[in-house]
Amino acid sequence: MEKALLVFIKIKNKRHGLHHEYKNRILIDLHEKFGKINTLEEQEELKNLAVSAGAKVISCIIHSQNDINPKYYISTGKLEEIKGIVSQYDCELIIFDNDLTPGQESNIEQKLGIKIIDRTRLILDIFAQRARSSEGKLQVELAQLNYLLPRLRGKGMELSRLGGGIGTRGPGEQKLEVDRRKIRKRIAQLESRINKIAVQRETQRKQRQEKQIFLASLVGYTNSGKSTLLNTLTRSDAFVKNMVFSTLDSTTRKIKIPEIDEILISDTVGFIEKLPHQLVAAFKSTLEEVKKSDLLLLIVDSSSANYENHIKSVMNVLKEIDVTHKTIIIVFNKIDLLDRSKLEKMKLKYKNAVFISALNNSGLKNLYEKIKYNVDKKRLEVYLKIPYSEAGDISFVYRNCKIIEKKYLEDSLLLLVNINPEIMGKMKKYLYRKK
Repeated sequence: MEKALLVFIKIKNKRHGLHHEYKNRILIDLHEKFGKINTLEEQEELKNLAVSAGAKVISCIIHSQNDINPKYYISTGKLEEIKGIVSQYDCELIIFDNDLTPGQESNIEQKLGIKIIDRTRLILDIFAQRARSSEGKLQVELAQLNYLLPRLRGKGMELSRLGGGIGTRGPGEQKLEVDRRKIRKRIAQLESRINKIAVQRETQRKQRQEKQIFLASLVGYTNSGKSTLLNTLTRSDAFVKNMVFSTLDSTTRKIKIPEIDEILISDTVGFIEKLPHQLVAAFKSTLEEVKKSDLLLLIVDSSSANYENHIKSVMNVLKEIDVTHKTIIIVFNKIDLLDRSKLEKMKLKYKNAVFISALNNSGLKNLYEKIKYNVDKKRLEVYLKIPYSEAGDISFVYRNCKIIEKKYLEDSLLLLVNINPEIMGKMKKYLYRKK
């Protein structure tokens, strides 16, 4: 277990002293993160990430400075102070909550003689540990290589230069001397394989859409209880553990909603503040499941003091993948951990939200009703009068519609059905107005 020192830097003058190459990214980064005071919740989050990666957190440093130091990001005076702390506690690793440029990361390493990683590399390392499926491993490796590529220093640079441990899992463990050309070739191979998987996923989605199966997706901040809710709703056994990014792979299960047919519900990778763009890009095929959903359930850990920022972070990712136009129901989970007064205040503030405890099965009736309402919105209730001679169309209706009533007539079958508007055109010729 590596002994780690955590470093938070707040920049007061957000628009000064930026590297031209990284100007846009850093401006966005500063606007979203460092324009506010680091809270205990944010410190705790980085600590949890570090511990999840396998580190032992020795101490935490919070530093405020006017401008970014182009060479080290942090001021040289504070860097000297950190050097003393590293020596005093025999630290093996420094984790910056800030995103460092390749040059800054290299300069700090040379100055302190210790391994340096930023928040993005830490998250990539955790993903490398959590990936289980072949697709997940491919996606994580692609994200890591895209992160490492600009950090190489010339041809033949060893990816294993930092040795083992946090920040070197995945491609770094192979201990190969690779240059940019070889990395780009590997990236192309990974993208090709991931694209093939994406095509397979798209074929499955089209088959599902042809059958008009309603799909709801669970989205939310990491460790908000999505997998627990999936298990509760579907009586399944998806992997659940109280840790960040416990599951990376999309899991889809059938769920029976009272009074309607079965629908599909999909669990997705948890989000986090400043989710690395490399991961959003690499997990594009997995996140396509969210884009193709009919309904999004945004799961929120109501017991977190930072739950409102969690909602904003999730919405930012949903905006990045262009799905904010979809119907989104906010579901506050873990209400069993709240006192009554706080719960009532949240209910007053979020009147259209659902409040549940996936662990204790409370509040699920209201959630079912919300889902049912959205399923019914996508369906029409009509009478169809289909001649017995049209056996294929009768079979089609039975496969794709909910049958509410049926009556056998002399030459045809009269059905009252709940039908998806998207397939209404095919059945329009059988529409019947009951007198």
